[in-house]
Amino acid sequence: MKEEILKEILYDLSKAVDILKTRETKDVTELETLSSHAIEDIAVHKDLELVSITVLLYSLYKIINTISPKEYTNLLKELEAARNALQHYDLGHYNRSIKRLYEIVRKSDTKVKEHLQDVMQAARIKKGEALLQRGLSIGQAAGLMGLSNWDLQPYAGKTVVLTQHDETFPVKKRVMVALKLFGVKN
Repeated sequence: MKEEILKEILYDLSKAVDILKTRETKDVTELETLSSHAIEDIAVHKDLELVSITVLLYSLYKIINTISPKEYTNLLKELEAARNALQHYDLGHYNRSIKRLYEIVRKSDTKVKEHLQDVMQAARIKKGEALLQRGLSIGQAAGLMGLSNWDLQPYAGKTVVLTQHDETFPVKKRVMVALKLFGVKN
């Protein structure tokens, strides 16, 4: 596992443990924020380990209010075990803890596959939004990310790059270049 990915996963696991140490009503919104952060990591790094953790965090955000106190305790214990194993580079124990975490989630919610699709769609949209901010058209960004133009449309209107466009060449010079490009004589 790459060092950068390991740090991102450790951050996500540590934050999840901190959020869940005390069962509170604000846990749902904090887990939602954490899963949004993790989705951005997927868009940047495109790593399967990150996808696994992000789906887990998103699933936790969706089920945390429905989980029994006993399962909640087991969940917290396994999150801590996964974090500790990863801190010691013990990938075998880490993978076993992640597997047990998914089992806890599956027992509580049968929609884990839907959560995976939601996370992947959100990651594609975030990446598409980043491509829009770098100057690609909606069609280009959507095509690269496997989305429809309609998926990115709401984000295109919020992209400040599209509204803060300054021309560096005067209009006359741009017209001359265009005419020359198309072989039109003055």
